[in-house]
Amino acid sequence: MKSEKLFELAKGYMPGGVSSPVRAYTPYPFYTARAKRSKIYDVDSKEYIDYCLAYGPLVLGHGNEEVKRAVVDQLEKGWLYGTPHEKEITLAEKIITHYPSVEMVRFVNTGSEATMAAIRLARGFTGRDKIVKIEGGFHGAHDGVLVKAGSGATTFGIPDSKGIPKDSVKNTLQIPFNDAEALTSVLENNSVAAIILEPVMGNVGPIAPAANYLSEVRRITKENDVLLILDEVITGFRLALGGAQEYYGVDADLTILGKIVGGGFPIGMFGAKREIMALVAPSGAVYQAGTFSGNPVSVTAGLKTIEILERDSVPERINELGATMRAVLSELVRDSDVDGCVSGVGSMFKVFFSPGSAAVKNYADALGCDKAKYMRLFHKMLSSGVFLPPSQFETNFVSFAHTDEDIERTLKAYKENINDLQD
Repeated sequence: MKSEKLFELAKGYMPGGVSSPVRAYTPYPFYTARAKRSKIYDVDSKEYIDYCLAYGPLVLGHGNEEVKRAVVDQLEKGWLYGTPHEKEITLAEKIITHYPSVEMVRFVNTGSEATMAAIRLARGFTGRDKIVKIEGGFHGAHDGVLVKAGSGATTFGIPDSKGIPKDSVKNTLQIPFNDAEALTSVLENNSVAAIILEPVMGNVGPIAPAANYLSEVRRITKENDVLLILDEVITGFRLALGGAQEYYGVDADLTILGKIVGGGFPIGMFGAKREIMALVAPSGAVYQAGTFSGNPVSVTAGLKTIEILERDSVPERINELGATMRAVLSELVRDSDVDGCVSGVGSMFKVFFSPGSAAVKNYADALGCDKAKYMRLFHKMLSSGVFLPPSQFETNFVSFAHTDEDIERTLKAYKENINDLQD
């Protein structure tokens, strides 16, 4: 197998043989040769229906022709300027149109960079040091938030990282997801700048917010004069054109976007009302900078992607496919002898192997699920030609490129493989 040989070679050059932890799984990951629409193809000429989709950015599927043509046209004009360019303004206008809570934006290179800068801005605006994050929430791999984090940190059982000084996290307080009372308690007993949370937990799940949870968080933060940072790196432009804020009817003080906003190219963004963003350099004293920020290729791909989302009602279509997937999967799990539940919202879904088939509502619930059984399912689905994220703690995504036939084939594979998991 070419993939096996490449992985053995890679382990000599890269830690664990990969460029990001969650990509590594036993005995070896497949190596991709190409991808198109809903399919990804490995170097051994195997085809898979892809529900990983690069962990969320590819809302239109792989290799969308319109995005490709726009990017090729931009490449002819140059791919890095180090100067302002007009498309930055156009993309900023698009975002502000769909996010009423945002009046100004700053483009950066990744979601991690955006969360780091947003937290710095919240501290600068309020003059307070402490922040609150949700247990299992993943906001990038920078020091202040890599505490009980999701994504690869959860997968590998190291929610904290060596190399992070205790002083770096002493101002990071944690509470469970879907627990408004815990938020009230921590804010009443601490001087806090902001709470940062994923409106839908995407890196231990997905786990949707309970009814009225986000509105309660908004009410509590306003009552305590604490900024609400919504990390919409995953949900932005996916649940709706206005992301989770539109979908759930809640507004943020600071909004973080990434993934889809770059159309499959590296990007991040944070935005807020004018009075908050006025503190960002060069206008104010909160410093943030980056050589690749506002990269014209990423901005071009993001602009074209959003144009397609607006034109073709993409969020509505993929949310319908996601609802179908969750409904049928729930029936399959109930009809099997395997303990489990189906979680998700919109175009996001996941099978959890939870004790007693209990619903997964937070990080602690997710940790209690049968991770080994999930990996057995992962490998069986891979053998059936379906690629799921190789972790119990990552989200499955449906794209605009997925067809009804893809969904039918996938559900057939789930039915066969879940039934084969019976102990």
